[in-house]
Amino acid sequence: MSALKLAIVGGGSTYTPELIDGFARLRDTLPIGELVLIDPAVERLELIAALARRIFAKQGHGAVVTTATDVAAGVQGADAVLLQLRVGGQAARNQDETWPLECGCVGQETTGAGGLAKALRTVPVVLDIAEQVRRTNPDAWIVDFTNPVGIVTRALQTAGHKAVGLCNVAIGFQRKFAAHLGVDPELVRLDHVGLNHLTWERGVTLLDAPGAAGGREVLPQLLAEHGTAIAADLHLPEPVIRRLGVVPSYYLRYFYQHDLVVEELKVKGSRAAEVAAIERQLLEMYADPALDTKPELLGKRGGAFYSEAAVQLIASLLGTDGRTTVQVVNTRNDGVLPFLPDDAVIEVPAEVDATGVRPLPQRPVEPLYAGLIANVTAYEHLALDAALRGGRDRVFDALLAHPLVGQLDLAEQLTDRLLAHNRDHLSWA
Repeated sequence: MSALKLAIVGGGSTYTPELIDGFARLRDTLPIGELVLIDPAVERLELIAALARRIFAKQGHGAVVTTATDVAAGVQGADAVLLQLRVGGQAARNQDETWPLECGCVGQETTGAGGLAKALRTVPVVLDIAEQVRRTNPDAWIVDFTNPVGIVTRALQTAGHKAVGLCNVAIGFQRKFAAHLGVDPELVRLDHVGLNHLTWERGVTLLDAPGAAGGREVLPQLLAEHGTAIAADLHLPEPVIRRLGVVPSYYLRYFYQHDLVVEELKVKGSRAAEVAAIERQLLEMYADPALDTKPELLGKRGGAFYSEAAVQLIASLLGTDGRTTVQVVNTRNDGVLPFLPDDAVIEVPAEVDATGVRPLPQRPVEPLYAGLIANVTAYEHLALDAALRGGRDRVFDALLAHPLVGQLDLAEQLTDRLLAHNRDHLSWA
């Protein structure tokens, strides 16, 4: 197969070198001939592009790195377009993580009221980008990393775009479980079910060989031998995890220990402030012409293993290895979870190849998890409606439906604050 052309919208992000590192290391899996970094921030864009060229050169990779500030020009001829943008930057994120706390609600960029604010800012921008991709290059796959991934992917798929969402939670668990077991990560397969940032590992299968059928269930062994470490990593009580017999995503802490998290955040401050400080250091490091590897500090920026997940997904979608692989993605439900609408976007293992994405059948989801999944899906439906059509009432409805809000007075207060802090990004506000 000839070398591929990929485009990254949001290529000026300080996170981009993580992707570049993965593309360079895994070039046999995903042969890239040209990589286009697209971003309106010209100075940062050129800084990241220069580092990308040095990383490729260091690894002996022959890919050409180009830049563009115009989406339509940048995606022309691309085989896949990756979305990793943040509308409003870290300043908007800091607000998302701050004003909900004033109402006693968790402040987080993808969950709760802050996550709704991010969705409202992001969906219209992403849909505009996707339309430019469709007009310019309708055969390109759109791979969305942009949070909130579930809502953004649902917006893309509802509008008929050739899109799939990707998160690093599943591959993170795969890598950690493999380390506990002392095996290659490719031998670990997850029974991963739920929505983006609302998932549970209900089983862990140890395969005899990568991609093999069958295998041995080892989740009870993991909990028995490594339950303390797993619980500590999730910041959840070990007895609860042992009683449930599953491993929740660390995002479930916002639901299971909401009030405790709120009090912690009031003391600790926003994650956005931490990330902004890390980004300033990273940009200084990236400006060093001698730097030709991703710095260790980038690991503290977040998004571990995204590059490996992205390479695997894009390689399968574009058929570079000619195989059908099983990967955890965000995609259309279509009856896989029968208690959800068909057009809901779920996060489950799926078969992925050049013909598309097919979520695998799931055994019945236990009521303890299904109830919360259904509740958050209803919220996501209302959140998307608010993002597409605007209006204070639609924002209020979405907040009232969210299980972390759900009270009239609280929803009113949060709606007022959300609109006040986001008027510059909402054309209808």
